[in-house]
Amino acid sequence: MTWEQALAGFLDYKTAQGISAQTYEDYDKHARLFFKRFPNAWNTPDNLTEGLYAHLSEEVKPATFNNRLIYLRTFLNWCVEKGIITHNPIANMKKRKDEGRVVAVDERILQKLLEMPDQSTFVGLRDYALILLTLDTGIRPKEALTLLPCDFNPASYEIYIPAKNAKTRISRTLPISDITLKTLKRLLAARPAEWGEEAPIFCTYEGRSLNRHTWGDRLEKYTRELGVHIRPYDLRHAFSLEYIRNGANSFALQKTLGHTSMEMTKRYVALVTDDLKAEHAKASPLNKLMKNTKRTTKI
Repeated sequence: MTWEQALAGFLDYKTAQGISAQTYEDYDKHARLFFKRFPNAWNTPDNLTEGLYAHLSEEVKPATFNNRLIYLRTFLNWCVEKGIITHNPIANMKKRKDEGRVVAVDERILQKLLEMPDQSTFVGLRDYALILLTLDTGIRPKEALTLLPCDFNPASYEIYIPAKNAKTRISRTLPISDITLKTLKRLLAARPAEWGEEAPIFCTYEGRSLNRHTWGDRLEKYTRELGVHIRPYDLRHAFSLEYIRNGANSFALQKTLGHTSMEMTKRYVALVTDDLKAEHAKASPLNKLMKNTKRTTKI
């Protein structure tokens, strides 16, 4: 059996398990990248081992390494289970620690960003609404771009993320503010009736799905004019930090963001705690009260 045949069988199996279209593409992409770089890897067990070790020994970011490892390991584990290969050389290889990247965006920059889209056009109104929704809920870019009109519940001021579209495959409901609700209503009212309910809320001007790369390009266009660089995911970070600063507890943030553990949530809390320490150092009343206090060297 060729690796292409094995991959096709594996992808059929994962599709039956209910993986998303994006996850399907990621499995396919990582497998094809590996075998493109090491075309003889499937020929012998030694070739496979050497190719995998070379592929995973590249100097790449931890997140890139972890993605390569996870997708290839899952595929090869399945191949072992099906008797296609006898051994998976990376079955017990551990992921690298990824500290991630939390970006704090100045509030004044965010205010200017909200003024950038031309709301007199459909695309501008869409961009404005998408920025608003992300800053209001912290929704992941990919989750936002898959939202359908039926996922918007104006009566209860909520957005629903179905399990099939959630990164963690766990559905969640996000409350939204009044301004976000009104803007989403305006956006949906601007759509031609013939688009129906199948066109995503945040679609192209032709009613087609908007991908995250196009959205990233749109956001880059706006932020370049502001002299900064903000990515779609940075808006999620901005929401998270402000959410904690404004008094929300960490468990509420975890549930809102759709995190399955407190690990990432704790990092947001830690950053805000550092903010508070810095502000305390500047603003503690004792700074002023103790200035004129006479000191003594003896007790």
